[in-house]
Amino acid sequence: MQQNILTEIDAGVGIVTLNRPERHNAFDEAMIDELSEALLSMASDPAVRVVVISSIGKSFCAGADLGWMQRAANYDFEQNRRDAGMLAEMLRRIAECPKPVIARVQGPAYGGGVGVIAACDIAVATFEARFALTEVKLGLIPAVIGPYVVNAIGERYARRYMLTAEVFSAAEAYRLGLIHEMVADEAALDAAVGEWVEAILKNGPQALGEAKALIRAIAGQPYSAALIADTVERIARVRVSPEGQEGIAAFLEKRSPNWVA
Repeated sequence: MQQNILTEIDAGVGIVTLNRPERHNAFDEAMIDELSEALLSMASDPAVRVVVISSIGKSFCAGADLGWMQRAANYDFEQNRRDAGMLAEMLRRIAECPKPVIARVQGPAYGGGVGVIAACDIAVATFEARFALTEVKLGLIPAVIGPYVVNAIGERYARRYMLTAEVFSAAEAYRLGLIHEMVADEAALDAAVGEWVEAILKNGPQALGEAKALIRAIAGQPYSAALIADTVERIARVRVSPEGQEGIAAFLEKRSPNWVA
């Protein structure tokens, strides 16, 4: 039986690969469950310092699988809520993973596939990749992926692309902030991901998780006394941590910290 998700850990890099190329890596219940479990495993594994989400085949992820949609059409409200909750939990595990998560986008991403990219910390795509939020064409809405997409591209452009369901290019995705870089082909895609991985592996593992938590805590918040107090608390805690002490000592002693291989 074919696995929907392939996983591999190599030199600190956890690679999670969508493996339904014949279905354009579209999501169904099983694939969402497997991806969610893979992310949970990577998040808790000390051997993993950074996670890369990639796909096999022509498409990165075509969104919802047709068979899954057909089954969901017969679900009642409670069944639909549980079903949507699985997708929501999977996206949350990407966004809140204590390790940086990179999206390696080699082909089209529609619907939920755009949500996965938006939930990742960093994303790179080939020039040929295409994107769309197509839910309204089916009389549906991009509800569960919505918070991540709006956070990535902003409310104004979310209004356009969620309402028109039009396909947009990698260049447009780059301009909007959905992806951080465009490259010519898959060889360049791997090179770009490799450069980011190399940069991340030079940084403190605990500091990376703390930085992600900091971003979540301060994004969109007013500049208030409570926010300032929270940031003061965070840096004080990190400074006295073993990793913080090692990082400062390494800098002053002009040597590499102990987390750098």
